[in-house]
Amino acid sequence: MKQITLVLLVVLTTLFYSCGTSDVQNYESGTLFKAQVLFPVQPRPAGQMDVIELRSEPIDTVRIGFIGLGMRGSGAIYRYTFLDGVKIVALCDVVPENVEKAQKVLRDKGLPKADVYTGAEDWKKMCERDDIDLIYVCTHWDLHTPIAVYAMEHGKHVATEVPAALTIKQCWELVNTAEKTRKHCMQLENCNYDFFELATLNMAQQGLFGEIVHCEGAYIHDLRWLNFDENGYWNMWRLKHLEKTDGNTYPTHGLGPISHLMNIHRGDKMNYITSMSSDQFGMTAYAKEKFGEDSDYAKREYKKGDINTSLIKTSKGKTIMLQHDVTNPRPYSRLHTVSGTKGFAQKYPKQGIALEPNAHSFLSDDQLDSLLTLYTHPIVVDIEEKAKEVGGHGGMDFIMDYRLIYCLRNGLPLDEDVYDAAEWSSIIELSRLSVENQSMPIVVPDFTRGAYKKLNTVTYYTK
Repeated sequence: MKQITLVLLVVLTTLFYSCGTSDVQNYESGTLFKAQVLFPVQPRPAGQMDVIELRSEPIDTVRIGFIGLGMRGSGAIYRYTFLDGVKIVALCDVVPENVEKAQKVLRDKGLPKADVYTGAEDWKKMCERDDIDLIYVCTHWDLHTPIAVYAMEHGKHVATEVPAALTIKQCWELVNTAEKTRKHCMQLENCNYDFFELATLNMAQQGLFGEIVHCEGAYIHDLRWLNFDENGYWNMWRLKHLEKTDGNTYPTHGLGPISHLMNIHRGDKMNYITSMSSDQFGMTAYAKEKFGEDSDYAKREYKKGDINTSLIKTSKGKTIMLQHDVTNPRPYSRLHTVSGTKGFAQKYPKQGIALEPNAHSFLSDDQLDSLLTLYTHPIVVDIEEKAKEVGGHGGMDFIMDYRLIYCLRNGLPLDEDVYDAAEWSSIIELSRLSVENQSMPIVVPDFTRGAYKKLNTVTYYTK
């Protein structure tokens, strides 16, 4: 009996160690698990070329059609009345009152009345006109890609609010249409034009932070009251997205500025992403408190987890952390954290920069102010005062619009291109799928199809 017991012990011990050795060998050889290719890169259609740093013929007066005149669209109309070299040709919104408010802005500025479109698909008629150069899209998210694609197919440049796309399929539609038509497609990521973000971009390009190793971005914004406001988002479209989609549903405000700082698709690219969401608590708790335990809003299912955290590894070995939270009582934050071999910067919760040889402490307020003045981005120097006067999130909206028109009028590459729009927007579906599969790492498609190697830095062009 003792011999049988001893033999069994030896066999079990051998099996245990052999299994453990096998696992270790698999791990060490890198075959245990790798990021999954769920979306293979599509071959470029015959006859198409990339649109890296696309230049188009200069347009002396940019004729614009605006589609969507709600929160973002109405603000854009106001800002454009301060820009030279533009003509607002047409306005489109399914809410006639929004159109009339926009017309009043034009009247008050002594500008000509614009043509009006209010039908559900009248945006197509606007895109089909021959007297418009740029379509400016501020509708709900679901229409961003369809309008952008249709506009480019009808010979128009496009500027669309964020996110530019909701799926990988839509990202490829934007890229392929832009390459086929040779038209600009800019995602209106205004946070790239925040004064601090622009200054840190300039610092990074001048080597102040050394080699950039890691960056963080976020969209942390308590929107519970607005999500449930029946007079807020048109047809409560944003609430519907919270009901049906998990992951990082609004990644670009945090990702845009750090992508440019890290030269994404200008020498580096995002390789793979892994994402995790907390369960949903905030929306239900808020609905119960505001509308009652038995209310429709309190009983609904909201798929969107409260806090999403995503990690991205780049081709050059850099890392990115993104967060999203619109359902908890927290101070607003985009993080904008920059960590390099010679220095560190952050915008939230308090602006601060730390540099070698005393990087254990932030610079004093006076030192920080002097540094930010010294590294003011060149594109801001001539318009900073006007931008702050006109406004739009402290002036960054105006800088964004000014730059778009400046580049179109001078035939220059836009600061943000269609690959930015696709890459940053792709995080929506990639993060959702990762969350749904226990944070499975997923390969990020290279929407440039290898053309990211043509450059080594992002450039905001001037004449």
